[in-house]
Amino acid sequence: MIKQPHILLVYTGGTIGMIKDADTGVLKAFDFTSLLVKIPELRLLDCSIETISFEHPIDSSNMSPKYWIEIATIIRDNYSKFDGFVVLHGSDTMSYTASALSFMFENLAKPVILTGSQLPIGDLRTDAKENLITSIEMASLQKDGQPIIREVGLYFEYKLYRGNRTTKLSAEHFEAFESLNYPNLAESGVHLKVNSEYLLKPKSNSKLIVRTAMDSDIGVLKLFPGISRAICEAVLTSKLIKGLIIETYGSGNATTESWFIDLLKKAITNGLHIVNVTQCVRGSVNMGQYETSSQLKTIGIISGKDITTEAAIAKMMYLLGENLDAQQFQYYFEKSLRGEMS
Repeated sequence: MIKQPHILLVYTGGTIGMIKDADTGVLKAFDFTSLLVKIPELRLLDCSIETISFEHPIDSSNMSPKYWIEIATIIRDNYSKFDGFVVLHGSDTMSYTASALSFMFENLAKPVILTGSQLPIGDLRTDAKENLITSIEMASLQKDGQPIIREVGLYFEYKLYRGNRTTKLSAEHFEAFESLNYPNLAESGVHLKVNSEYLLKPKSNSKLIVRTAMDSDIGVLKLFPGISRAICEAVLTSKLIKGLIIETYGSGNATTESWFIDLLKKAITNGLHIVNVTQCVRGSVNMGQYETSSQLKTIGIISGKDITTEAAIAKMMYLLGENLDAQQFQYYFEKSLRGEMS
């Protein structure tokens, strides 16, 4: 007999964890220990649910690697006890956390689904209940007693995305997230439709490895017409930065001014890992396609291909934590490790 899936709900903070007092209208923290009392619809799900919360829930604007480690540790310590995990998280930095967790979990063979909401769970027009209920349902999907989803996902407004492919595009619409360079993993309508061909298929029987050595000594430099030499020089010569993500134009293009190329070349020679990602929300870096990117390729700039900036940041922190040499760093960054790039 196949047992009922057992799901752990991890509350980190965010709008989804707030409920409005019906008498005063004041928002207050939701007590997730009484989840089944407040949301009786959860009893209709074919799974059992337990909850755990950060001792001090945070606004997602305060999210940082130390909290990623806390989430990862909670999941690691409970990995053998549960069939799936749902992480409740503020939406503003959810794509960063989903990306980070995807790299921190090697050989993940169970669902870790992040969700949140644009409106508090107690609001009359809230999107929180649907997001929460369907995320738990997605995490409990099984076939022959094994989880169907075996990766870090992000569920929001009827769609399940690969977490490290997402970007938050709207601060006010319920359709807050999008995965512009990769198809949805699943959709929620009258029925749940899982796009099995797009799911990660990890090696079976491999032991979960949790890597928590995230190095956040990195920077992001967004190019714009007229960016000054002084600003670029200040960033590229900084002794505090080990890795730099440059957001370039179009398919990875940048100014060909000799001072800019020389600064990049010198920084790389001095050991700085520099990754090229596009400012465009859709598409890919293709260095060498145009003259304005061919020099970047020649001097050793790393191609971010179609990775999002959020995933590039998380991946850079992860790889820096592994203390790789320049050649290894470039090899692993340009290689898809968790389905984060095509």
